[in-house]
Amino acid sequence: MTVSVVQFGGSNCDRDAVRALAHLGVDAERVWHEDGLPADTDGIVLPGGFSYGDYLRAGAMAARAPIMAEVREAADDGVPVIGVCNGAQIGSESGLTPGAFTTNASARFQCEPVFLRVERADTPWTAAYEAGDVIEVPIAHGEGRFEIGEDAHADLVADDRVLFRYCDADGNVTDAANPNGSTDNIAGVLGERDSVAVLMPHPERATLPDLGRSTDGAGILEAFA
Repeated sequence: MTVSVVQFGGSNCDRDAVRALAHLGVDAERVWHEDGLPADTDGIVLPGGFSYGDYLRAGAMAARAPIMAEVREAADDGVPVIGVCNGAQIGSESGLTPGAFTTNASARFQCEPVFLRVERADTPWTAAYEAGDVIEVPIAHGEGRFEIGEDAHADLVADDRVLFRYCDADGNVTDAANPNGSTDNIAGVLGERDSVAVLMPHPERATLPDLGRSTDGAGILEAFA
């Protein structure tokens, strides 16, 4: 599989994503957004960062870049697509997934490890886990609070499209375990296809053993392996 890691002006996690995927034996390359997707793209990562300085809204400008039409078309064709942090914001702004990400309840940038509960294990992104597993993955965002309307939230839950929820070390989903005030402690969601996902935490920062921290995020990126 050849994974295209889309780089926008202001992306800063694209190299991390390529390194993490290479560690898992996945062929990945950084693709400048103006160049379009390579013809041999078998997977897509929308990486973290501060695309276009987060002007207007985080991810809003990148979501309107021409390459995102190609990303949406690829997603419709079943190509696996994941958006991480700023990539999650871009994904939601472009309509790949429902809901939106806005300013943290604390109104502060937060960079810390968090615990996530795996809500579904029957997707490409969670096949390495069991439902109910607790994994530790870091966050680093100022606009990571997931918001969604009441009816849309009910549909999201009914359609079983919640991928991860913030929880404590024992898997309890509580207000205290919610780092940013996200609706229903939601940390990651699926698109209309299970092959499309966005999440605010950074699995690429919890993959390399050299970093001396949790490698729990590797299972998410193994979807490309």
